[in-house]
Amino acid sequence: MSTNVAKPIIRKELFGHPVGLFILFFTEMWERFSYYGMRAILVLYLVAQSQGDNAGLGWSNGDALALYGWYTMLVYVASIPGGWIADKFLGQKKSVLYGGILLVAGHGVLAIEQMWAFYSGLGLIILGVGMLKPNISTMVGGLYKQGDIRRDKGFTIFYIGINVGAFLSSIIVGYVGEVHGWHYGFGLAAIGMTLGLIQYVMGQKYLAHVGNFVGESEDAEERAALKRPLSKIEKDRVVVLLLSFLLVIVFWGAYEQAGGLMNIYAMDNTNRAFLGWEIPASWFQSLNAMFIIFLGTTVAAFWARRKLKGKLSTSLFKMILGLIIMGTGFFFMSAASAQFESTGASAMYWLVLAYLFHTVGELCLSPVALSYITKLAPVKYASLMMGVFFAMTGFGNKLAGLLGESASKYGEFTIFTGIAVFCVIFGFLVMIFRKRLELLTHGAEDDEHEIDDETEGYEVAKPSIN
Repeated sequence: MSTNVAKPIIRKELFGHPVGLFILFFTEMWERFSYYGMRAILVLYLVAQSQGDNAGLGWSNGDALALYGWYTMLVYVASIPGGWIADKFLGQKKSVLYGGILLVAGHGVLAIEQMWAFYSGLGLIILGVGMLKPNISTMVGGLYKQGDIRRDKGFTIFYIGINVGAFLSSIIVGYVGEVHGWHYGFGLAAIGMTLGLIQYVMGQKYLAHVGNFVGESEDAEERAALKRPLSKIEKDRVVVLLLSFLLVIVFWGAYEQAGGLMNIYAMDNTNRAFLGWEIPASWFQSLNAMFIIFLGTTVAAFWARRKLKGKLSTSLFKMILGLIIMGTGFFFMSAASAQFESTGASAMYWLVLAYLFHTVGELCLSPVALSYITKLAPVKYASLMMGVFFAMTGFGNKLAGLLGESASKYGEFTIFTGIAVFCVIFGFLVMIFRKRLELLTHGAEDDEHEIDDETEGYEVAKPSIN
């Protein structure tokens, strides 16, 4: 017997999706503006000379990449307690609010030119992202009914919001930080997060039925789901989610070279001259976001059309293919490294091509994984499972830092080529077991179709009683 019952309200849509999606879109856009803006200049600030007009901390590349790896790992690992707090005490909606407040404080403190402020700011950002990131993603899934094929499209639109923020921040914060002062860049990131927090608060009327604490629900069955043991189907779905997260670790371990090793490579080894002007190294961080903005809806529409035609388009298939495509992009970085070793500088187009392949791979994996979690996660662990996903992203970030550090010993060509080969081989190995893993979903994606009725406001799908 299904318990997927909710109070209907009059649908308010924009571009064929709930208006609440765009409230979350802009909240995440500004949150990512602040985070990626800070990320674009963090390593550059750490390795900049400690003397001069725009002094940094003068760290070695290895030390800077080590901190970058630990920091980006902890940012996402904090999503586990952030998701648990939402599921057990606050609900997603309040958790996002508190996370936003912590982020405003963290980025603001980073603008102070003191070492205590630097470490305190990073700590507050870790806590803030941990509270906001898993819960805002879970809220997106709660906007759609079970079986609504628009869910994947909605997550892609949401993902575009992430990358609008990332694109703008890499250009604006990167320029301000490199040219006018690192701490002005950190302060600008704080302003962006403040704008995101304000619009989130102002848009609450469009999120009235999403992200509330299940323990306070008027639905007795929904409250009981917090105490009821998981069914066999729910346990199997948790297992397949956890196994799919191996793809996530490998993907982000490779992909996050963007903010570390590839960032330093752009600064030190790439000929950035263009019409007599040198392009700031941090600007290359915007390529991925720019490609996502232009390609995001196209890729999502491609998969939706395949699904409606009955062709292979399961979430696991997309994720595996995304890993393979992204890994292939590192062969362009291998070519860039070979060119640098022979001529003393590599062309910018190698970076552009690498980021293009990374983007297509990301669009096949990351927004799809977010949607996949909201389809399979039991209601009592909805935010926690999203938190585990982001924690795996964090472990991938730490792996990226370790790989970046090893470049000083083995060389960029070896690291880039090794990453490419491993990702492609690992992807094909997982593809062999794809069908067996998909059996554990018990048909969660079998009956997806266009749903167009006059109600909305559904949370993560309620479990069936078995």
